[in-house]
Amino acid sequence: MSKYDKITNFDALIDLEHGKIGTESRNAYEENSQMFIIAEMLKEARKDAKMTQEQLAEKAGTKKSYISKIENAKGNIQLSTLIRIFEVGLNKRIGLTFL
Repeated sequence: MSKYDKITNFDALIDLEHGKIGTESRNAYEENSQMFIIAEMLKEARKDAKMTQEQLAEKAGTKKSYISKIENAKGNIQLSTLIRIFEVGLNKRIGLTFL
């Protein structure tokens, strides 16, 4: 019998693979997932604006390497810098939701 036989939804699969919410493994999974989503949103917004990473960095007052790091879901992101990149660099409003 496979450990997946009783899985009926995505939440159950995530629980099985990464543990329950609040565990170290699950927290790491959730953090990586959010970083990936932010990375993809930034890449898409930058490409829609027809900007290079270097152009965006200059407009937002940061470095190209920082934009690259975010787009590759690496490292820590300061919220204030992320907001500046989207709002100043890309002229996009950013909102946060806490669940």
